[in-house]
Amino acid sequence: MKRYYFFFLFIVSGLIAGAQEHTHATGRKIIFPDVPGYLTLKCDLHQHTVFSDGSVWPDIRVMEALMDGLDVISLTEHLEYQPHKKDIPHPDRNRSFELAQAEAKKHQLLVVNGSEITRKMPPGHNNAIFIQDANKLLVSDSVAVFRAAKEQGAFVFWNHPNWTSQRKDGIAALTDMHQMLIREKLLDGIEVVNDDTFSEEALQIALDHNLTIMGTSDIHKLIDWDFNVNEGGHRPVTLVFATERTEAAVKDALFARRTVVYYKDLLIGREALLKPLLQASITIKTAEYPGKTDVLKLTLFNHTNSPVMLRNKSGFTFHNAHDVVTLEPGENILQVKTRERLQTCVLPFEVLSAVYAPGKHPLVEWTVSLK
Repeated sequence: MKRYYFFFLFIVSGLIAGAQEHTHATGRKIIFPDVPGYLTLKCDLHQHTVFSDGSVWPDIRVMEALMDGLDVISLTEHLEYQPHKKDIPHPDRNRSFELAQAEAKKHQLLVVNGSEITRKMPPGHNNAIFIQDANKLLVSDSVAVFRAAKEQGAFVFWNHPNWTSQRKDGIAALTDMHQMLIREKLLDGIEVVNDDTFSEEALQIALDHNLTIMGTSDIHKLIDWDFNVNEGGHRPVTLVFATERTEAAVKDALFARRTVVYYKDLLIGREALLKPLLQASITIKTAEYPGKTDVLKLTLFNHTNSPVMLRNKSGFTFHNAHDVVTLEPGENILQVKTRERLQTCVLPFEVLSAVYAPGKHPLVEWTVSLK
């Protein structure tokens, strides 16, 4: 019997070691550096549990967030849509938040109270976060509920404006009601990314109407399954540039529109925010001319967990790459044919893995200095 026991332990320890090696090799934490003046906080502010139409208990959402390296989450249960209430009756709409917050207090994770206002179009579905009491949002009038949220100091954003259940053509478009909500400062942001969809039209609406650019998972089942985490996938998140790691600072940053969305290895945001993030994400570790060559060898370091795709816009060509270069996480070697030995040179790139408007990629440059 002991022989079988030790054999079992050997197999189990091997599986654990293999799993640890796989986790180390692929990783799953979403990693982005801080930028000058701000912390870069990773946030998923639209999620569901069994307290509305999700499939898991709130503490699972906390655990998933910790595995993904998130800083802030909100469990935005549907106020009006409660398909599990026969099994989980809960007259208090704050219960999901309370359970998640109790679990999160054991860890370094912020949970903010939020709810999804679930209406037909218009105004469709909208999230109110940083609320004090979700029960007070059980208001029948579709405009009055926005006012009730604002009375609690909420940040309100429009969910999946391209959802084909409410927009058959999949194209986000403002209605008269949405224009009124924006005009009266009852609507603060818009999801340009929801789940696995990206709406260029929603991005343009955000730019045209000065709304905060948001991206969320809108997860109902498991993050691992829905976003193929074991195959290198990741949930969409909103990167929030906050002055400190507090709920108040996150709220201030959202109202100030300091956000970039991370979606399928693509960064989406305003150019003024994308550029410092990209420059912090890619740094030059070493620069040298090996031997007697006039080919400059650069060691570039990608400080994120995501590949960054660049198109060469300099007058130089590369010795070991084409004009389009993908910098994988960690160290990357780039050999630049400078034709002569230079003390300094500037390398401008169009960042193809980032957009600041539909079809527009930011131009970022790195300066190389040799001692």
